[in-house]
Amino acid sequence: MKRWWPNRVPFRLRVFFRGAFLLLALATVALALSVLVEEKKLRYRSYRDLFHKSVEQIAARLRHPTGQLALLNPSALDAPLTPLRPLVLPFSAIDFDDRAKARQAVEMTGCAVQYPDEVNLCVGVGNNPSAGMFIYIVGSFDSGPLTEHVTGEPDITTAHRVAVEVAVRGSTYRWLAPLETAALSQAAGVHGRLTAFAVDEQGTVATRPNRDFRGWLWQDAECLDGEPGTADCRRRTFFSARVPVEAWRDERTANPAAAWPPHDLDQARVHIEVLPPGNGAALVDSNREGASSSFLLGELRSQLADGERLRIARIGAPHAGELLLIGREEAVSAPPLLVTRLIRRLPVDGDDAPLESGETVHTPLGDYRLTLSGDVRGLDRSLAVVATRLSWFVAAMLAAILLAWLAIEVRIIRRITLLTRRAAQVRRSVDTPGPLRLDLDGLRGGDELGLLAGVLSDLMGRISEDVAREQIRAAQEKDMWHAVGHEIMSPLQSLLALHAEPGDPSRRYIARMQQAVRVLYGSASPSEALLSAQLAVDVLDVRAFLVDVAQNAAPAGIADVVFEDGGQAVPVRAQEHSLEDVLSHLLSNADRHRTPGTPIRISIARGASRVEVSVRNDGPGIAEDRLERIFEYGVTGSADGQATGNRGQGLFVARTYMAKMGGTITARNVPGGVEFVLDFAAA
Repeated sequence: MKRWWPNRVPFRLRVFFRGAFLLLALATVALALSVLVEEKKLRYRSYRDLFHKSVEQIAARLRHPTGQLALLNPSALDAPLTPLRPLVLPFSAIDFDDRAKARQAVEMTGCAVQYPDEVNLCVGVGNNPSAGMFIYIVGSFDSGPLTEHVTGEPDITTAHRVAVEVAVRGSTYRWLAPLETAALSQAAGVHGRLTAFAVDEQGTVATRPNRDFRGWLWQDAECLDGEPGTADCRRRTFFSARVPVEAWRDERTANPAAAWPPHDLDQARVHIEVLPPGNGAALVDSNREGASSSFLLGELRSQLADGERLRIARIGAPHAGELLLIGREEAVSAPPLLVTRLIRRLPVDGDDAPLESGETVHTPLGDYRLTLSGDVRGLDRSLAVVATRLSWFVAAMLAAILLAWLAIEVRIIRRITLLTRRAAQVRRSVDTPGPLRLDLDGLRGGDELGLLAGVLSDLMGRISEDVAREQIRAAQEKDMWHAVGHEIMSPLQSLLALHAEPGDPSRRYIARMQQAVRVLYGSASPSEALLSAQLAVDVLDVRAFLVDVAQNAAPAGIADVVFEDGGQAVPVRAQEHSLEDVLSHLLSNADRHRTPGTPIRISIARGASRVEVSVRNDGPGIAEDRLERIFEYGVTGSADGQATGNRGQGLFVARTYMAKMGGTITARNVPGGVEFVLDFAAA
């Protein structure tokens, strides 16, 4: 594992950049998908909330007379408007003798067919046969002054008249109904009767009027396009009539239980004309082109959403006159198949649950059951159109991310890779003799990376020169240490002979000097010498050793050293001369940094397998980030340590010697001062 990972370290930056762009691309796609999921949830939730309200609104409209007219005439939904077909009205009859009531019935049911020039015609039958088997005709149009027929005049073509033709079951019935009025002026309005005369197949008009055909005509007094009171201006004209149908009456007489309305009502045809005096063009012609209607069931189809189905069936006769309305699909371009499949796979709770709701509508001819069924998956098509538009933005963002990655890859990462490879070559060349070389000439440029490459190239040139000079200086210093060591060892050996007695105190210090010279002799630097030194560790009574250190501290220039004696021998694994060097360095540091007049305390703490010796002084603490750095070679306790002769070597020597004796040394801040703890293995 250790061999594998360092080889991959130069790739971290490249992996970071590529991973960042990959995450950015994934985040863009995830953002788009999350927007689509939320939009799908909102649409499904809104559709479910509106679905049940929709069937209630449809039922409310169908309960209105306009809606009942639609329910009673399902076959008229897709049938052509002309020629006119009688519709089953939601009333038993129309009070055709009263203009206001007849007009109100037409407006409430919406049965009127609209023609150009403000012509309206409604043709229907009552829903109750007891009111008579009649066809009711109600219409309105604009006309000028009307001419009436004089009673007893055989020629009825001299007056305005209404021509009605009814085709039922292979028979055709025709009537001409001229206007007969009271003696009223046009300025006060016209209220006249339509007296009908039957017309046979040869066009002969009967001499006597048909009493079963009754009708009325009204013309307003207000002018539509002229000054009020003008006699020849155009006025709004309204008429209503009741037309008998002999075929239906004969069937009812023969069979009182015959169905009503007739089963073949939708096959009946009615043609209505309003003729002027003479042989001029008809003022109203029901077969005229351009007819339109506001029939409700056609509107209901437009209100259904895509995928919704409205089934209208008569209760008790589910297959008689059953009507199915299907929502029209929106005229939009088909989205891509991939986008449609993606929308269908987006997770939404309940997206596959069918919806169905129903209502009952009561009519004079029976009850109708409305069943509205919907499928929320029908919303996927419209959502796919939105997703298609969104996909272009996502694709543009991904393309921008790709271009940015390629630009950084070519412009920066490639040059960083080349710089990394050449830096790795420099790292390998450090372990081999010779000058250090970093060829970055190909990476120089005017941008930040080019300037960095130029600076590094110049810096490596200077470093290579410094390394060469340092190697020469180290060789010279090593030769110097050889010479110094050789010159010092001979006098020390002579001094040791002069103090040959074992109890002589001077012999101890001469031995320490010899050990120091042997450690440093032949090394290129003091730190290398200390790290490579070999110590002969033996059993040492550290308690007696510390008593001797505390007694000799004052003559050595360190006053007020107090040893808290435990009174018992404490054997540890240590080397006497090296331990004395360790304590000398610790006491010297404690003396430099203690508060004047305060003592330095040395104490022992015994354990089962370890022994701790602590050296504490009262004074300023050590910064937390320097508690470990002070043991490094060359680190001093103050900024001017080098200037005052401190080389930052004492604590380094202390930790090195403690490690070679199997112990440790640590520093910690205590209330009021600093404490160094030496940890030994108990002997």
